[in-house]
Amino acid sequence: MSLLAPLYLLLGGAIAVPLLIHLLRRRIGSRIEFPAARYLARAEREHSRTLRLRNLLLMLLRVMALAAITIAAARPVARWVGGGHAPTAVAIVLDNSLSSSAVSGGRPLLDQLKAMARDLLSQATPADRLWLVTADGRVRGGSAGLLRDEIARVEPLAGAGDLASALTRASAVVRGAGLEARQVALLTDGQRTSWTRVPPLPDAQIVLWVPSAAPPANRAVTLAEARPTRWTPRGGVAARFLARDSTTYRMTLAGRTFTRGTAAPNEEVVVHAAPPERGWVAGTVELEPDELTADNVRYFAAWIGAAPGVDATPGAGAFVKSATDVLRASERITAGRDIAVVAADELTTLPALVVPPADPVRLGAANRALERAAIPWRYGARRTDSATARGPLLEDVTVAARYDLVSQMGAVADTLAAVGRDAWIVAGPRYVIVGSPLSPDGTSFPVRAAFVPWLASVFTERLVGEPGQVITAVPGARLARPRWADALEGTDGGRTALGDALDAPARAGTYFLTRGERRVGALVVNAPPEESLLDRFSAADLARRLPAARAIAAHDAASWSTLAFRAAARRSLIQPALLMALVLLVTEAVVIGARSRQTA
Repeated sequence: MSLLAPLYLLLGGAIAVPLLIHLLRRRIGSRIEFPAARYLARAEREHSRTLRLRNLLLMLLRVMALAAITIAAARPVARWVGGGHAPTAVAIVLDNSLSSSAVSGGRPLLDQLKAMARDLLSQATPADRLWLVTADGRVRGGSAGLLRDEIARVEPLAGAGDLASALTRASAVVRGAGLEARQVALLTDGQRTSWTRVPPLPDAQIVLWVPSAAPPANRAVTLAEARPTRWTPRGGVAARFLARDSTTYRMTLAGRTFTRGTAAPNEEVVVHAAPPERGWVAGTVELEPDELTADNVRYFAAWIGAAPGVDATPGAGAFVKSATDVLRASERITAGRDIAVVAADELTTLPALVVPPADPVRLGAANRALERAAIPWRYGARRTDSATARGPLLEDVTVAARYDLVSQMGAVADTLAAVGRDAWIVAGPRYVIVGSPLSPDGTSFPVRAAFVPWLASVFTERLVGEPGQVITAVPGARLARPRWADALEGTDGGRTALGDALDAPARAGTYFLTRGERRVGALVVNAPPEESLLDRFSAADLARRLPAARAIAAHDAASWSTLAFRAAARRSLIQPALLMALVLLVTEAVVIGARSRQTA
């Protein structure tokens, strides 16, 4: 037995009242013998024992009646044999992650989980407090009827969600319900990748159900990526597949199938193409549908345009000239004057990749050329201390000689690489400026394997074509807002203005980032590849992994809904306590009445 309002036990102090009355009624005083009354002594002695027993009985009846009333005020509950339960706070955690939409036994697993949740609600009473928490962390509270409607509206997510966070929220809401009986009822497919991280839940009591059947075999697209992001106009699509044997696939661009093929399990496939489309284009890699259709397609995006013409002047250095020759041979660029690669003192037009002059004497002329080109950066002091550069594709790159890059008023640029806290390579509208000569005397970068790919990305992503880039995200993720975009174009063509952050849509797909009326990039939303791995924990194994006060694994669907309330299957003892108090008071009245009649 336990008490829901134990402070009311302080009323037990009233039990002292009948004790005091009993003690005060005792006859205390000197004894005086009257000869005329001696004949009554024998009769008094005969009835004294009966009177003492009657008075003691009255005292006990009053004490017990007050004790019963005090206990009733403290709201006692205890486990009784039979059905029913005390008012209970129950939070149902419903796993509606992408993997729960896998078809098992002829219907999606999520449908079975929803049916089990409805069965639990049918056992709830109006005194219970109820919540529904889904894998995306959304919490709904209300009556059983309201939550049944909410369950009917639950759809599978396009990603993994966060079941550990959902479990934490469920534990928090039942803990704050103000009821002693609290329960978290978990329905999940037990996917191993979803339960790698579970925060401690020291005061949570969890009853869980995991399907005992093996998960279905699954085929999925786990990689779909344009390489490079900008095609000029030739490019490639890399793909990888999860399968037990070889599988056939197709690739599309702008809704048009441009290739089909067969791939071995976990083999990376790269397909090259030079499509006629231009600008920012959405694409897919697809498989034939299986039991989990949501991961049979994966999205990507690419910008397609003509190869830019690049003119590398001798002042840019021999290593830059060699790298541009390689890019020209691979048709990534052509010979032309769309982009200039020049020493700063030779700069006359934009767009341009700018490096400092080889001769420090020319530094003044270089800064004047930057000013004429309206580039808000200047070359400052020369430094010769060796340091390591940080930035994309710059692993193990050392810098032996460099100039400080000094920003001017109103400079808005992206730092592509830094040395310590100082910018080393910056990019702005139609320019990229480097703080060191691109030669081994200034930096080891030109002799690294990453130099040619970096140069190609600068030409095609920073200095020519539509600005912007491809951003990848999982469904529902919150990202930093790109400064170069002001709206997001949905799959239906509608546009939504960007706020302080970029919130990825809840559905997978390719969404274009726009500025004004132009597409300037893409947001590609895909489920994490781990969500396609359907291996699951058994109910017992998952129960052992949950760091909760108590975790109970249900063996079947029927026992889960029963166990959800069994831990709180207690009835109130208020009515029995009050009934006992009434019986005691009636008994007291009977005893007093019998005594009055005998006295009369």
